Amino acid sequence: MKILFVINNAFTKGNGLCGSCRNTVRYLREAGEDVRILSAAGMDGEKPDYVLSHGKLPFFDGLVQRQGYSFAKSDRKIITEAVRWADVVHIEEPFAVQIMTCRIARKEKKTITGTYHLHPENLFCSVHLGKSLVLNFSTMILWRNAIFNHCKIVQCPTENVRKRLSAWRFKPELRVISNGMLPDSVGECGCAVPREERKDGFYTIVTTGRCSVEKDQQTLLKAMRYSKFADRIRLVIAGHGPIENQLKKEADALVRDGVLKTPPEFCFCNADELKKIYSGASLYIHCATVEVEGMSCMEAIQTGLVPIIAKAKLSATSQFALSEESLFKGGNAKDLAAKIDWWLSDDERRKKEAVRYLGMGKEYDIRKSIESLRKMFRDSVEK
Repeated sequence: MKILFVINNAFTKGNGLCGSCRNTVRYLREAGEDVRILSAAGMDGEKPDYVLSHGKLPFFDGLVQRQGYSFAKSDRKIITEAVRWADVVHIEEPFAVQIMTCRIARKEKKTITGTYHLHPENLFCSVHLGKSLVLNFSTMILWRNAIFNHCKIVQCPTENVRKRLSAWRFKPELRVISNGMLPDSVGECGCAVPREERKDGFYTIVTTGRCSVEKDQQTLLKAMRYSKFADRIRLVIAGHGPIENQLKKEADALVRDGVLKTPPEFCFCNADELKKIYSGASLYIHCATVEVEGMSCMEAIQTGLVPIIAKAKLSATSQFALSEESLFKGGNAKDLAAKIDWWLSDDERRKKEAVRYLGMGKEYDIRKSIESLRKMFRDSVEK
């Protein structure tokens, strides 16, 4: 089967959506599927099968780039060539390139499928308009009518997403299929990363993800002012992004005010470096209030690291928590501090709970997701 993946730029680094696309294409090809990519070229020289020119978003291009993202120009000739090759046209995003691709695919009578990777709020949180009912409503209607309603099947990474799209009356079949984790990240050994907690008297608390409004690392920093363990906590914030400098200023204020005794560490790490951090950590915090799935959270906790995850309407990541003590009210720093204190106040309780998270990633192995996607593509052609 010839499958065309349509994405603005499959080669952008540090962006979960683009990384998911690359991994999915790789494993579909290894499974024997004929997959091509329609996108812009990468900044390091990587080229898709069908190359679009780089585009710019007026007024907001700098912000888009700081978010680890980029847009492509809608070239009708190139898009038509790509669509005519395919049996299935798979939409990875709901933007201008995908709108034109859908129009051409319908004209060419091609089967269309899609993955719902992000909410409108993911876009507007960056400009502090994430709670704008008008913007979010109009954007969801546009995405639904211009793109997703022309799909035979839409992949929903979580049940949380499926329920939301169903409530918005999306017409296609909504099929829950995780984006998946890479095989070397799914804890196949069934044992924890060797832990070396508090070797210098500090509890290490780690959070990962792009430094952006919707990831809400600010709530973790605010929580330090309410935690009775704050003077014994070392924070590791693994990620870059548009509000990184703002977070660093708030972190410096915590040290200056004597709340924290050691400055929070900001870093951008590869998989091996993250595993090393996890091996010395006591807790993993996931504060995002807008999250379609949150595989970075699963990658951390399935090593045997107890999480505390934001419970929010537009975040599906709370599905990974195994107890109420591992959940806090999204955006509520006092509640987060209370949960941090509850776990840090009893080392044995925390270590016992950690065992329950070992190997959880097996359920989300990307190879299982790939088989489900292959079936989705076959079913969509037969509809």
